[in-house]
Amino acid sequence: MRIARFSIDGNVAFGVVEGEAPPGSTEGLVLNIIKGIPFADFELSGTRVPLDKVRLLPPVLPNKVVAIGRNYAEHVAELGNALVDDQGRPDAPVAFFKPSTSVTGPGDPIEYPSFSQEVHYEAELAVVIGRMCREVPRERVADVILGYTCANDVTARDVQKREKQWARAKGFDSACPLGPWVETDIDLARAADLTIQCTVNGEQRQLGRTADMIRPIEDLIVHITEAMTLLPGDVVLTGTPAGVGPLNVGDEVAVTIEGIGTLTNKVIKRG
Repeated sequence: MRIARFSIDGNVAFGVVEGEAPPGSTEGLVLNIIKGIPFADFELSGTRVPLDKVRLLPPVLPNKVVAIGRNYAEHVAELGNALVDDQGRPDAPVAFFKPSTSVTGPGDPIEYPSFSQEVHYEAELAVVIGRMCREVPRERVADVILGYTCANDVTARDVQKREKQWARAKGFDSACPLGPWVETDIDLARAADLTIQCTVNGEQRQLGRTADMIRPIEDLIVHITEAMTLLPGDVVLTGTPAGVGPLNVGDEVAVTIEGIGTLTNKVIKRG
């Protein structure tokens, strides 16, 4: 099912998206409001609201977003990085955080930060955690996943190159669009081979498949939970395919992932 978080008349709730619509349209889609939260057993209320009458919010409010860098070989190459260290050993996954304040929702603006002159899009598959977990064995990874959503790991590339830590480059306000909803009917086998596409103003900029990940989702969850506890609603970003590039004020950027949907945001000047 597709679980969305939304606002209507000043109230925030979760709902299951029902119906089908053409790509990029919400016509005919309705929200069946959930009693409770999606991280535990819940019931559907039977109260339905047209999707085009609500404001979609980020589908979850994560305690933390754990992102993985350099997880697609062609993307590693396009930025001039290496897959192995100076002794020929495979590098460990590059993990970093994006703060909860960087999260924004579908249709919300990406605010171009004043301290950067080179902001890039990065289309990514996001894993949404469904239960508290630590030291997850590989064979139990599926048990801790609620579902998947689209993400844009927006990056101030010039700042990333200039500063040793990526906190400002990756963590500024609005640098983590998520949405439009969480798709729960994708299992790990299917998630391992989905098309990821990014367009800017309707022009395709990225096109890849999750099958090209260097490290699969199972390995990423094992690696992260060796070090820290993940909580319900936490998000893991799994890396971006090749084709990253600049965004400018006024651009509309869209991330589309097969079987999930499209996340669209417009870039504005930070006021």
